[in-house]
Amino acid sequence: MRKNIIAGNWKMNTTLPEGLALAKGLNEALKGKSTKCDVIIGTPFTHLASVAAAIDTQRIGVAAQNCADKEKGAFTGEVSAAMVASTGAKYVILGHSERRQYYHETPEILKEKVKLALASGLKPIFCVGEVLAEREAGKHFEVVDAQLKGSLFDLSPEDFGKLIIAYEPVWAIGTGKTATADQAEEIHAHIRKTIANKYGKTIADDCTILYGGSMNGGNARDLVAKPDVDGGLIGGASLSVEKFMPIVEAF
Repeated sequence: MRKNIIAGNWKMNTTLPEGLALAKGLNEALKGKSTKCDVIIGTPFTHLASVAAAIDTQRIGVAAQNCADKEKGAFTGEVSAAMVASTGAKYVILGHSERRQYYHETPEILKEKVKLALASGLKPIFCVGEVLAEREAGKHFEVVDAQLKGSLFDLSPEDFGKLIIAYEPVWAIGTGKTATADQAEEIHAHIRKTIANKYGKTIADDCTILYGGSMNGGNARDLVAKPDVDGGLIGGASLSVEKFMPIVEAF
């Protein structure tokens, strides 16, 4: 059975003291609560080891927001998948639209990152999604299919089964716009069908697919009620315990 997951992506926010306070606050808020989803927080690299040591990692998973496409060596400023894993983090966010747009990450680069993440024992949260022009041109199915096939469909069924997919309508990130619950369900169901066509129904049915476009406490319940929406990848609302917890409780 696939898992329900609410994952926070802090992006380039919080100093180390601020991030520790946020993580500890969330840890405290979850104490004694029986949640119906797993909770993950994606912190900056600088926070990973400190956050992993400061919280109950049985209750909150820790994710990096990226890793290098090289195993090790003379790549100044890069952080390898093995380095991420050594901090106590168990997950890594890969293929986020901001990485694709601002840092020109190609399907081939992302394929390498996924491979190295898996080899280091990390679970990738792999992002796919279309920009507004692609949505308006009716190309959203085509775009997400190409992103899945270009980076993931060389994986063995066993390795693909370790992934979490996050669908992010790029036009709904940080804009206040949100796909309707029906729009989200339509494309999540399409992604699951594309996976089934490649890997079979069992792997597709077991794959967690998160919605990543301005989910908040007001719309989370409607979104996660849809059969193919298994949770959310949360940006801005993950920077506040008071805003994040209602999303966790939407299940």
